[in-house]
Amino acid sequence: MTQLFRSLIFVPGNNSRFLEKAKKLHADIVCFDLEDSVPNNEKTNARKLIKSALKSYKSYESSIFVRTNSPASEEIPSDLKEVVQKGIDGIVIPKVNNIRDMKKIEKILSRLEKTRKLKPIQIIPSIESAEGVVNMFSIASFGKRVSAVVFGVFDLLNDLGVEYSKESEGAKYSRAKIPVDAHAAGVVAIDAIWQDLKDSKGLEKDCKIGKSLGYSGKSIIHPDQISVVHKLFHPNKSEILWARKICKVYLESTKKGKGATTVDGKMIDEVHFKQAKALLKLVKQS
Repeated sequence: MTQLFRSLIFVPGNNSRFLEKAKKLHADIVCFDLEDSVPNNEKTNARKLIKSALKSYKSYESSIFVRTNSPASEEIPSDLKEVVQKGIDGIVIPKVNNIRDMKKIEKILSRLEKTRKLKPIQIIPSIESAEGVVNMFSIASFGKRVSAVVFGVFDLLNDLGVEYSKESEGAKYSRAKIPVDAHAAGVVAIDAIWQDLKDSKGLEKDCKIGKSLGYSGKSIIHPDQISVVHKLFHPNKSEILWARKICKVYLESTKKGKGATTVDGKMIDEVHFKQAKALLKLVKQS
């Protein structure tokens, strides 16, 4: 995997101004939100605005994901019907508890991709409950679509009946378990948000803790957090070696007049090549 997962920023899907400003954000993933940041009476409008924004996907500098509503909300079929189109790289599914949730979503995605002639899009499940933490490895191992997992600390604490504070260790076990299970499943883990926008030192300390636990990046809620997160999360040695290998093999393939090729049994095309180049450029600049 050569895509960078250092930063995933949530952008409210019902705010057309924010969706437009997101074109200039330098986060690795811009995630248009249909869930927590969108009131119930704005869900339909948010779907329409996101659908429209995706039409200008080439104007965005980041990978584009959409966070759907949760499986329990029964809104996912309506969400996917509107947003699964050319320009979307993947979806973030909040509050995933088990693989039953994943199977239902996979079925809908596959049908939409087939009828709309789209390539399979990525899935990033968000783990936000005690059940989700217990089932973490099976969720992360669900299939090739799963490229990463996100830790959602606030809903987890609520599920555990623990009050949040910046010094709280109520989710300590869960926070440590998620990246272990993710790496065992062969995917990356993205740490939870840092809520206090005025506390940049707290954010920096929290990033260091997350990195020490094995997280590859952090989910964020404000553009000002991007630079701090990027400073502390950096591609690891195996990712750099993988990117170099992709660039070498893909260039050799194009010289022979071929396009897509394989590296270690995995299909590689122009998208992977561009992601690999971006990663190596980042390493060179740092």
